[in-house]
Amino acid sequence: MNTYKRHRLPPDIISYVVWLYYRFNLSHRDIEDLLAERGNTVIHESIRLWCIKFGALYTRRLK
Repeated sequence: MNTYKRHRLPPDIISYVVWLYYRFNLSHRDIEDLLAERGNTVIHESIRLWCIKFGALYTRRLK
């Protein structure tokens, strides 16, 4: 089962976004700006949904 199916960005970027959000307590719009500087266009709503969907999965992997 691929948890990243139907996402247009690669899993590396999604995991980086979720890591930024939980590690540095940045806002979704701050992360959106950081990605825009690197050439990736992602809206803050997508970032919010990724953090909800993948945040618990990543924390379980860390434990």
